[in-house]
Amino acid sequence: MENQVIELAYALDTFYFLVMGAFVMWMAAGFAMLEAGLVRSKSTVEILTKNIALYSIACIMYMLMGYNIMYSGTDSSWWPFAFDLLGSEDNAAADVIASGGETYYSNLSDFFFQAVFVAATMSIVSGAVAERMKLWSFLLFAIVMTGFIYPVQGFWKWGGGFLDQAGFLDFAGSGVVHMCGATAALAGVILLGPRKGRYHKDGTQTAMPGANLPLATLGTFILWMGWFGFNGGSELKVSDVGEANAVALIFVNTNTAAAGGVVAALITARLMFGKADLSMALNGALAGLVSITAEPLTPTPLLATLIGAIGGVIVVFSIVAMDKLKLDDPVGAISVHGTAGIWGLIAVVLSNSEATIGAQLYGLVAIFLWTFVVAMIFWLIIKMIIGIRISEEEEMEGVDLAECGMEAYPEFVNK
Repeated sequence: MENQVIELAYALDTFYFLVMGAFVMWMAAGFAMLEAGLVRSKSTVEILTKNIALYSIACIMYMLMGYNIMYSGTDSSWWPFAFDLLGSEDNAAADVIASGGETYYSNLSDFFFQAVFVAATMSIVSGAVAERMKLWSFLLFAIVMTGFIYPVQGFWKWGGGFLDQAGFLDFAGSGVVHMCGATAALAGVILLGPRKGRYHKDGTQTAMPGANLPLATLGTFILWMGWFGFNGGSELKVSDVGEANAVALIFVNTNTAAAGGVVAALITARLMFGKADLSMALNGALAGLVSITAEPLTPTPLLATLIGAIGGVIVVFSIVAMDKLKLDDPVGAISVHGTAGIWGLIAVVLSNSEATIGAQLYGLVAIFLWTFVVAMIFWLIIKMIIGIRISEEEEMEGVDLAECGMEAYPEFVNK
């Protein structure tokens, strides 16, 4: 009877892990729709191409090297399975990983869940460098980001590295995932420069609104839904009463934080600009989600709402500040995932008695410095080898035609 209970718990936790991973995978569609909606129509095809390609690259690179780098200090090595094309070696991936010392889940379910996380990290970079970066330069950087940069700093926390030992807390990745992706994007944006005509010498700027706000809104709702898998799946198990209740609280806190972010961002935009800004509301939802990701379990629902609301306020000011610094981020990704990610890491101390502000600051500084320096080095290498920016003529024509040779909405273009 005891073995049957253990096997049932194993099956349930493995199934839960896989379903939550599928939720996070569906966030790839959310990122694609959000970014495609917030760029100009002449950049839509390239954005969509980047999103499906980066997801595929992330999965392959994480299989080949990223997973083993990130969990090199554990017994989760899966190289024998990954390279055993003929099935002649022992299937190491069929081994199980202890979860809490009592129940187990499949090693492969853990790999799948972690792989979709690294894809989400790279998706953050895509929107920030949109409309002027060479497609193949971006994809080359995706190889480095998903195979090396992300796994190294992921090991520092989730693989039992020095940040974990120092008491740095990051439940589902406000820093490891979101701030890491935003920092790599920031390095690329600095080196790339703004879109032509975005900023002017007299300090004024030209708005370049997105082409499809309904699509961007749908993408935001998909990301919102996917975040239940992002945070809920990070509990790792659901097969007993305590864990089931914890997952339920995580879902509620994730949802209320997003709602708080929307309302706060909408009010802030109304006070600052005199209008209800939909793009700010969308980014407010995402900022609220990023803010609660570092610790969605210990806050009460009311505190989670407030944490998300503060993220929603911060993101509006951050986007405005980015424009003043002439750092052109077409979708606001650096502010949403970077600035709100920093706030999320700090907010852990509000509800988790084990968190210290020193350890949280130590972790965010370490992740930022590693990612920014190494990303800048690789961006520079790519720039020297093949270049990272399309020509001014190609940019005026549109990155879709320049890089993909097709248009997203050809029937609406006058020939």
